Amino acid sequence: MKKNWLILSVIFAVMFVLAACNNADKDSAKTNDGNKDKPTQQDNKVDTATLPMDVTNEGDVIKGGTLKVGLVTDTPFKGVFSWELYDDAYDSEIMAYATNVLFELDGDFQIKDTGIAKLDVDQENKKAKVTIQGDVKWSDGTALTADDLIYPYEIIGHPDYEGVRYDDDFKNIVGAEEYHAGKADTISGIKKIDEKSIEITLKKVSPAIYSIGDGLWAYAAPKHQLESIPVKDLISSDAVRKNPVTLGAFKYDKIVNGESVQFVANEHYFKGKPKLDKIVVEVVPSSSIGEAMKTGKYDIATSFPTNQYDGVKDLSNISLLGRPELAYSYVGFKVGKYDKASSKNIYDEKSKMNDVNLRQAVGYAMDIESVTEKFYQGLRVRANSLIPPVFASYYDGTLEGYHYDPEKAKELLDKAGYKDKDGDGIREDKDGKKFTIRLAAMSGSDTDEAIAEYYRQNWKDVGLNVELTTGRLIEFNSFYDKVQADDPEIDMFMAAWGTGTNPSPIGLYSEGAEFNLSRFVSSDLTKMLEDIDSDKALEDMGSDKPKEEKYRSKAFRTWQEYMSEQATTIPMYFRTEIIPVNKRVKNWNASHESGSSENLQTVELLADQPLK
Repeated sequence: MKKNWLILSVIFAVMFVLAACNNADKDSAKTNDGNKDKPTQQDNKVDTATLPMDVTNEGDVIKGGTLKVGLVTDTPFKGVFSWELYDDAYDSEIMAYATNVLFELDGDFQIKDTGIAKLDVDQENKKAKVTIQGDVKWSDGTALTADDLIYPYEIIGHPDYEGVRYDDDFKNIVGAEEYHAGKADTISGIKKIDEKSIEITLKKVSPAIYSIGDGLWAYAAPKHQLESIPVKDLISSDAVRKNPVTLGAFKYDKIVNGESVQFVANEHYFKGKPKLDKIVVEVVPSSSIGEAMKTGKYDIATSFPTNQYDGVKDLSNISLLGRPELAYSYVGFKVGKYDKASSKNIYDEKSKMNDVNLRQAVGYAMDIESVTEKFYQGLRVRANSLIPPVFASYYDGTLEGYHYDPEKAKELLDKAGYKDKDGDGIREDKDGKKFTIRLAAMSGSDTDEAIAEYYRQNWKDVGLNVELTTGRLIEFNSFYDKVQADDPEIDMFMAAWGTGTNPSPIGLYSEGAEFNLSRFVSSDLTKMLEDIDSDKALEDMGSDKPKEEKYRSKAFRTWQEYMSEQATTIPMYFRTEIIPVNKRVKNWNASHESGSSENLQTVELLADQPLK
């Protein structure tokens, strides 16, 4: 993820943009007696349908109090508290307590009119109007204005901006490319109407705009605090690192970089001052979060590792919430490079992994079923698509995906010309030379190495020699640095995407998307992505047609089938997120429709300290 990536917040429901997840599988499976054994059988499969998404905990509340949050990570957070600039999954989780988000979404991930701003779309003239509702103030008491709505676009589009958020979606704004190229002083397609509203002219308007797509940005930026700082210096400025001004329910109070953040109630919050006095978010290692919840050290655990579910499921002092993640884990193959100068992915037909039979064989050789069914207890299932099931209008459960079929993997490798020439059980390449695939995978929990070794054995069983890049699992930040930089030592990698609330894949897989980490580009793919967000897709968006007959749903199906066939990104797991909540917490809601970020001001406590 690393230059400036948008990442799925694990606790909070409102996250509008494409994201890389904290860890591909930091809750990976243990193996039995050696690599050839399947993951340990788990007897008690979780019925995820019975896990609630909210908790009330009735009782007499205390006045104020401090909510204690354990941020589960073995990596320090970077502390870049700007939605336009941050590049760390954990920073996004922290920022959600003080979010500058403008819009709120309904259960179908469509913008509703209950947020700080409302959206009006003129489809015929390809214009979007964003209007601030009421008298909203920043945490320093300064009024939120139209200038603050425009400023994020000026940051992302600026010639000195180096982040991945300047992508094909952003270029949909009229004048964005000219501004980014230094040919214009402003973005011509963005105009201030009055002190509370702006108009954005777009090259196209698609269904994606109602889920924060088509270039629409979901956050405001405090121009009065940031405008004197050059864009190239923003990421290191105190305004981003030490004293960010926010619109959220809480505001920053004390920051110990990489370790903890203390928030205090924002008296200017547009929904009213929160009932809590403070929130303290503190980094806690994955190996100790279970014991910390048991002993009442924290009220909430974010990014809770599912392999510790058994250790907390019977605790009397916590409630366990669960919800389907807007995410999927995957294995990706490097088939090109990203050209920074042109902001484009360059597909390399001569790349090592540019053999569709080889890539498909890698997918069929993976015993994902055993890992999900026998270790994850139902909290992970084999993914059949690059669209999570939570997007019911576009997910297709009839897709087969890559199930475990080692014999088919062997047939594909034989067909492609990868054969064992010297009888040592390992296949040589098409020219009869030694063939090794270098895999990058993230470290996180104490079981990550075991799962990586299990899959390496799967591949060895079909004759593929797969070695770990650097010889070991790679720390989270370094992993994404290497993957984004197209490190030549990486042939394939295991990671995860958080989709955000906009299912449109253009920001992940288009020619201009730096998120397109496999670097796969084709004219067919470009056409499919355009179809998903086309005028035709918009026409029957609100019709009563069955899903199968709607243009956009059919376009999504075509794209999913194509990506499965090309196998440059093979989905591995769909995920259920576990959120432990101490029973002294009242009114915690983790649903995607009414998540905690929308309702932090209503959270209360029933005791002075977390219950033990």
